[in-house]
Amino acid sequence: MRKNIKLTALAATATALTLGLTACGSSSDPSSTKADGGKTDESKPLVIAASPSPHADILNFVKDNLAAKEGLKLDVKEFTDYVLPNTATEQGQVNGNFFQHKPYLDDFNKKNGTHIVPVVNVHLEPLGLYSKKVKAIADIKAGQTVAVPNDTTNEGRALQLLAANNLITLKEGVGTSAKLSDITDKKGLEFKELEAATVPRALNDVDAAVINGNYAIEAKLSPAKDALILEKAEGNPYANFLAVKDGNQNDPRIQKLAKLLNSDEVKKFIEEKYQGSVIPAFGTPAS
Repeated sequence: MRKNIKLTALAATATALTLGLTACGSSSDPSSTKADGGKTDESKPLVIAASPSPHADILNFVKDNLAAKEGLKLDVKEFTDYVLPNTATEQGQVNGNFFQHKPYLDDFNKKNGTHIVPVVNVHLEPLGLYSKKVKAIADIKAGQTVAVPNDTTNEGRALQLLAANNLITLKEGVGTSAKLSDITDKKGLEFKELEAATVPRALNDVDAAVINGNYAIEAKLSPAKDALILEKAEGNPYANFLAVKDGNQNDPRIQKLAKLLNSDEVKKFIEEKYQGSVIPAFGTPAS
């Protein structure tokens, strides 16, 4: 998640979208979201940056089925990387975002000097190990190559998944910040670090790959059915949440959206649409 997607086409598309938001003076412009007296103008659309799936899918369900009843105008902007949604939120080009979990946000804020804060948890996308060459983790042998996301938080998360299933051994106490250098026993495996969004496309070139839930879904993989191993939901710190720039948590439109994202209707939508590949994880984010 730490770096921009290196594929030129994706970067250009995301950049163009960001520039478009700025140039057209859309409702995401801070100057257009305030009414007289400095109060938020609730008649303005709430602009939220989101990854295409499942985040934008969930937001569009809210937009199409629930928002009008709450008097909320919702504008969903899709981004294909893990950097621009936060920078656009920090700069006021969008009102908030929905694409990330707390370990990633903490790392991003620290490295970029941003001030993004979580508002409400929505769902968990279990990280999984996938393969087109083996049928079970018992078939993964020394000399084979495993692709992992190359950003700080998701690489650590991936390595913890592999360690929990005895595919590698990690130094004691490294936690979610584990790096390849923290592996004390690779058990003969080789590792290939890739941008998170590009890992699914590497499945034909490696023996197995650890893939983020949203990118697995976009690649037409079913985490609940296709993953050789999958993260457990219980006690998992990686719930994805609605986030805003600090100071905007009490925007009435944000509060309306937070309420709708934790509604029974959204819970049912997630459960029926994703069949265990995405799991409702409502509530207050960890501090």
